[in-house]
Amino acid sequence: MLTKIQKWGNSLALRIPKAFAAEANITNDSVVEISMEDGQIKIKTVTAFDWTLNQLLAGVTHENIHQEISTGNPVGNETW
Repeated sequence: MLTKIQKWGNSLALRIPKAFAAEANITNDSVVEISMEDGQIKIKTVTAFDWTLNQLLAGVTHENIHQEISTGNPVGNETW
């Protein structure tokens, strides 16, 4: 099947025909991995991670935690 690449902002976009999307179980907002193999673009479906806050915080250690970062003085009606 031939299809057309089109400009989308600063990138290029490829429309995936409905029949191909259905067969690959791709829906709107699906996560895919795109790679180059032997000069060909490969698109692979992947399972999106559904992280919990506890799982994310489990990766924070004394070695990789950063110090507080100043974002400047309050502007507007913030209460600190």
